[in-house]
Amino acid sequence: MDNIYLYMIIALGILAIADLVVGVSNDAVNFLNSAIGSKAISFRTIMIVASLGVTVGAVFSSGMMEVARKGIFNPGEFMFDEIMIIFMAVMITDILLLDFFNSVGMPTSTTVSIVFELLGAAVAIALIKIGHEGGNFEDVISYINTSKASQIIFGILLSVLVAFSIGALVQWFSRLLLSYNFEKKAAWVGALFGGVALTALTYFIFMKGLKGTSYAKESFEILNGRTFNTFLENQVIPIVLSSFVFWSLFSYALIKFVKTNIYKLIIVVGTFALALAFAGNDLVNFIGVPVAAYNAFLAWSASGVAAIDFPMDVLAEKVPTNNLLLVGAGIVMVLTLWFSSKAKTVVKTSVDLSSQGETKERFQPNFLSRGFVRFAVLMSQMSSLMLPKSWQNKIEKQFEAPVINLAKNKTLELPAFDLVRAAVNLMVAAVLISIATSYKLPLSTTYVTFMVAMGSSLADRAWGAESAVYRVAGVLNVIGGWFFTAFSAFTASALVAYLLNLNLSVMFPILLVIAFALLIRSSIVHNKKSKEVKAEDSLKKAESSSVQGVIHESAGNIANVVKRGNKIYTNAINGLAKQDLSLLKKNKKQVNKLSDEVEELRNNIFYFIKNLDESSVGASNFYINILGYLQDMTQSLEYISKVSHKHVNNNHKKLKFNQIKELKEVDEYLEKLFNTTREAFISRSFEQIGHLLNKEQEVFSLVSEKIQKQVNRTRTEESSPKNTTLYFSVLLETKDLLTATMNLLEEYHNAHDASVKPAKINNPEEN
Repeated sequence: MDNIYLYMIIALGILAIADLVVGVSNDAVNFLNSAIGSKAISFRTIMIVASLGVTVGAVFSSGMMEVARKGIFNPGEFMFDEIMIIFMAVMITDILLLDFFNSVGMPTSTTVSIVFELLGAAVAIALIKIGHEGGNFEDVISYINTSKASQIIFGILLSVLVAFSIGALVQWFSRLLLSYNFEKKAAWVGALFGGVALTALTYFIFMKGLKGTSYAKESFEILNGRTFNTFLENQVIPIVLSSFVFWSLFSYALIKFVKTNIYKLIIVVGTFALALAFAGNDLVNFIGVPVAAYNAFLAWSASGVAAIDFPMDVLAEKVPTNNLLLVGAGIVMVLTLWFSSKAKTVVKTSVDLSSQGETKERFQPNFLSRGFVRFAVLMSQMSSLMLPKSWQNKIEKQFEAPVINLAKNKTLELPAFDLVRAAVNLMVAAVLISIATSYKLPLSTTYVTFMVAMGSSLADRAWGAESAVYRVAGVLNVIGGWFFTAFSAFTASALVAYLLNLNLSVMFPILLVIAFALLIRSSIVHNKKSKEVKAEDSLKKAESSSVQGVIHESAGNIANVVKRGNKIYTNAINGLAKQDLSLLKKNKKQVNKLSDEVEELRNNIFYFIKNLDESSVGASNFYINILGYLQDMTQSLEYISKVSHKHVNNNHKKLKFNQIKELKEVDEYLEKLFNTTREAFISRSFEQIGHLLNKEQEVFSLVSEKIQKQVNRTRTEESSPKNTTLYFSVLLETKDLLTATMNLLEEYHNAHDASVKPAKINNPEEN
C-alpha cells in the first residue's frame, strides 16, 4: 500500500505538466488579447515578448507555494494519506475543468478554480473524518480556512465591478483627449500619455511581478541592507514620481527625435509585464499542489510513521521551491503559448467581444443583455439632455472612427481596436492589479484584464446598436462561467476526493485513466471542430462588384447547397424508412448548420451592396433573390428534417411499405435533379439550366401523383392520423423545396442570358 503514494507523486508530476498546458491555454488571454486585437506588432513579435515575460516570471516565481499548502485548509488537522487524496482530487479536477473552458473558448480564473478545488476536496475529507469520529457538522470550520474563501468571493465581485467601471471611465477620457487621430496630436500629448502608462506598467512589474518572489525578501546592500519588499512599500510616491518624469521625457524624446510610435511601445511593455506577472504569481495554480505533495511525501518517507498516523504540520512551514523546477515549468508554459490551438480560441473570444468592427457573433442575446442595453440607451439619452448641444457635438467629433476603405478580401487585416484602447487595457489592468496586490486583495488577473477590456469597449462605442445585445450577452456568459467555475470546482473535487477515499488503490488508477481519456477525447473533438470550420463545403461571401462576377462566385455556393441539401433530404427519407433516430438527429444538426451559413450570407448583404460599383448595382437584386431562394430551400429541408425526427422520436407508427416506396421514388428523382444541377454549377455550364427548367412540370406531376395516392389511401385503408400528417407534410414541403429550386434556376438562367447577350453584341464575330 505504501508504494501507491510513490505512484501518486509520479502521477501528480504528470498531471502538473498537463495542468500547465491547459492553464496557460486559458490564461494566455490575459496578456495576449490587447496586442493581438490591436495588431500593433506582428504576431511573432507578440509571442516572443510574451515568452520572455513568461520565462522571467517563472524564474522569479514565488518560492512559497502557500495557497496550496495552507492557504485554504489547516494542514495539521489532516494525516498524510488524507492530504494525498485531497491533492490528487484537486489535480484531476483542475485539468478537466480548465480543459472544458478551453474547448468552449471561454476565459476563466485558474486562481478561483484551484482555491475552490482545494476547498471542495478538503471539506469532503473533513466531513468524512468528522463522521467517523462522531463529531458535529460545525466542526468542519476547524479544518477549513473560511476567511480565505470569503476573501476570494469578495475579490471576484469587486474585480468585476471595479475593473469594468474604471476601464470604461479611463477609456472614455482617453478617447475624449486623444480621439482616433491620436498620431497627429502634439508630441507632448503622446509623451504625457506614455509617461502615465509606462509608469503604471513599471510599478506593476515591481509590485505584482517581482514583489511576491523569494528574491524580493532578501536584503541588498544597494538598498542599505533593506529587502526589496520593504523598499517598495516605503518609497511608493518617490518611485512613482521619478518614474513618471523619466518616462515622460523618454517618451517625448522617442516621439520628437526618433519618430517612434509610443503607443506600440506601451503595448510591448504591457504585454511583457502582464506575462511576467502571470507566470510569477499564477504558477502556483498549476504546480503548487504537486510541489506541496512532494514535500509532504519527503517528510513522511523520512519519518518511518504509517501514512494514516503522520500529521501534516510540516506543510505549515515555509519551504522554497527548487529553481530547476521553476525553469522547467517556464519552458512548458512557453511551448504551450506557441503551439496551443485552444489558447488561440480563448483569445479569439475576448478579442471578438471587444472588436470595433463587425464579427461573427458567438453569443445569442438574452433578457439580461437586452435589459442592460435598454438601460444604457436610456442613461445615454438622459445624459444628452443634461449637456449643452455644443459640448455634445465636440464629444461626438472625438469619438468619430475613421472610415477605412478596403477590399472585402482585406477586411480581416483590420485590427479589432486601435492602439489607444490596447494601451488603456494594459495600463488600467496593471494599475488595478498593482493596487490590489499592495492591499493584499485577492483579485484575479483574468477577471481584471477581461473586464477592463469589456469596459473600454463599451466606452469606446465598440458595442453599437447592431452588436450591443450580442456582446453584452457574451460578457454575461463569461461572468456566469466564472461563478460556474467556483461551484463546479468545489463539487467535482469533493466528489473525486470521496471516490478516492472509498478505495484508494482501486479508484486512483481508474480516475486517472478516465481523466486522461477525457483529455485526449477533448483534444480530438477540438481538432475536428477546427477542421470543420475550414470545410470545403462551407459557403463563401460574394466579393465581386459585377453581375457576371456574382454569377460565377454564387455558382459555388449553389453547388454546395444542392449537394448538402440532397444528402439531408436522402437522410431524412432513410431515417424514416429505418426508424433510425441517431441518423435523423445528426441530420437536424446538418440542416441547422446549413441554415446558419445561409443566414450569415444574408447578414452580409449590406457590405456586399456597399462594395458594388455604380455600373453594377443590378448585381444586388440578383444576389438578394438568389439568397432568398437558398433560404427557402433550407427552410423546407429544415422542416422535413424536423418532422421526420419528431415522428420517430415520439415512437409513432412506422410508415407503411407503399409510403416508404413512394418517398424513395421521389428521393431518387430529386437526387438525379440535384446531381445534374450541381454538375451544371460546378462546371459553370449554365446552358444545362434550360434543360432542367424544361423538366419542371414532370417533377411537380410526380409529387402531385404521390399526394393523390395518399388521399385515396386515407379515404379507404389508412388508420394512422400521425402517418398521414407526416406523409403529407413531407410531400408538400418537397413541393416547396422544388419550387424554390426551380425559381433559383430560372433566376440564374435569366441573369446569365442577360449578361451574355451584351457580350455577343460587343463581339459580333462570335455569332
